[in-house]
Amino acid sequence: MNNKQLKQFCNLDDQSILLLKQAISKLNLSARAFHRVIKIARTIADLEGSEKIKSNHVAEALQYRPQVDS
Repeated sequence: MNNKQLKQFCNLDDQSILLLKQAISKLNLSARAFHRVIKIARTIADLEGSEKIKSNHVAEALQYRPQVDS
């Protein structure tokens, strides 16, 4: 899925956008990781039959990220 398709098919609600912004700052997500989280959240939303990506979908997608020891 390219950036154009990402904008077309991955509609986020306001709460999801806020959660992603917090994750970017706290987890230092790269642009690539940011897009990957959105794509995973889209898949989770599809499995639930949701047209929009909700904050619970984003939260679940963030949990699938590998843990890195500091």
